[in-house]
Amino acid sequence: MAARPNTPPRPIIVKKVIEGGHGGHHGGAWKVAYADFVTAMMAFFLLMWLLGATTEKQRKALADYFAPTIVQTKQESAGSNGMFGGDSIVSADNYPHRAGQTGTRSITIPRDVVGGPKEASGREQETKKFQQVAKSLAERVQRKGDLRRLARNLRFTQTVDGMRIDVVDDADFSMFTMGTSQLTPEGVRLFQEVAEAIGGVPNQLMIRGHTDAAPWSAGAGTNNWRLSVDRAEVVRNYLQFRGIDSNRFSRIEGVADREPYVPSNRFDPRNRRISITLGWGSAAKY
Repeated sequence: MAARPNTPPRPIIVKKVIEGGHGGHHGGAWKVAYADFVTAMMAFFLLMWLLGATTEKQRKALADYFAPTIVQTKQESAGSNGMFGGDSIVSADNYPHRAGQTGTRSITIPRDVVGGPKEASGREQETKKFQQVAKSLAERVQRKGDLRRLARNLRFTQTVDGMRIDVVDDADFSMFTMGTSQLTPEGVRLFQEVAEAIGGVPNQLMIRGHTDAAPWSAGAGTNNWRLSVDRAEVVRNYLQFRGIDSNRFSRIEGVADREPYVPSNRFDPRNRRISITLGWGSAAKY
């Protein structure tokens, strides 16, 4: 057997393989997505908490705070964007000749329902006149023995429109036959006293009818809107019959049950009422 020739040994090669972790395969994108999800859930629960823990007025204030488009709309207008949408005199306007149209103007700052100093000086006398009318009407009802118990159904409130006289129903008194616009005998006598009390002043008159939230049957052919308007018109017609000049009536309206006297119970009989407002100034001015 022949001997093998002398050959050098083969080199030994060692291959080292390092396997990477799973993080290297997937990356960190899932962390960003998870953080966005958690943030969205926090915002959602915060929104749910705000809806349950705030009033309607507070929610409207929050909505206005996060509505920057309102600012932009006003900046692109002439200081107003619809009824009661005016802005201050220092705000930017976009009139073509705004430099020539803008000048120094006196400002009256309202302080209460009678306005600022200028308005108040002219309305102090009318306020006293309103107080005299209210006192006269209350005394007239008190002097009538059979009407004395209805004095509590008369309410007097001074508002920005003038003095409002509310004739209010209760569990023992109704000025109209239930579900109709027909005055009851007691209602006629009470509005007769109202006509006598307000007949001596020249102020404009606004009459508003209110109902409770009692529903109507489908076949009744009417609703609370129509009923409130009809009752206001009946009162207007009766006051005119008792000598009130027709030119003094500036507005007749019905609001159904939308402005309840007792918001906690829309079926309360006190929600059925007639509001007669003596406006500022005489009817000749309107």
